[in-house]
Amino acid sequence: MMHEADQHPVSDGGVDPAAWGAVLAEAYRAIGERTMRELPIYNDALGVEPVGFRIFNGRIVGIMITPWFMNVVVPASDASASVATPGSSLRFRFPTGEIDFTVSDVAPVGRIASCSLFSPMSEFADMGSARAVAEAAIEALMQPAADDEAESRRAVKSSIDRRSFLRGALKEQRG
Repeated sequence: MMHEADQHPVSDGGVDPAAWGAVLAEAYRAIGERTMRELPIYNDALGVEPVGFRIFNGRIVGIMITPWFMNVVVPASDASASVATPGSSLRFRFPTGEIDFTVSDVAPVGRIASCSLFSPMSEFADMGSARAVAEAAIEALMQPAADDEAESRRAVKSSIDRRSFLRGALKEQRG
C-alpha cells in the first residue's frame, strides 16, 4: 500500500542529519559483518558511508553506501509511523519529483524508508566512484526539474521510479 508521506514530515527533533547518518552507517557496518560479508553480492572494495545527509522539508535525507547497496534513506517515524509498517511504501516529494520508498526496521536506528539506487554494488571498483555517484544523486534529488521537462514528466508520470531518478542524476553529472 502506498502512502503519501510528504504531508506528514518527520520532525528531526533537533537531531543532526550527519549524526543520524553516522548512526545508521554504524548499524549497516554491523549488519555487514554479521550477515552480508560472506554473500556473493558483497563488494569487498567498498565500505559503509553516509553521503550528503541534510534536512529537507523538516525531514532528514541522505544516501547510504554499503558494499551491497546504495539507497536514498529517510527516517520513517513520528507522524509517518502510523502508516509506515515494514514492507509498506511511502512517497516523498523532492524538488526533482515524487519518489517511492520502502519501509524497513534497522536496529538500533528504528524505522527507515529507503529507495534503492544500486543493488548489488558490483559496478563500483572503489569507494571514490561510489561516493561520486552518491554525491551526484543527492544533488540531482535536490534540483528542481526544468519547467518544460517538469511539464512533460508530469504528463507522462506522476512519480519517479528509482531507475528514472538515477538516469536523470547521471545524465546531469555527464551533461
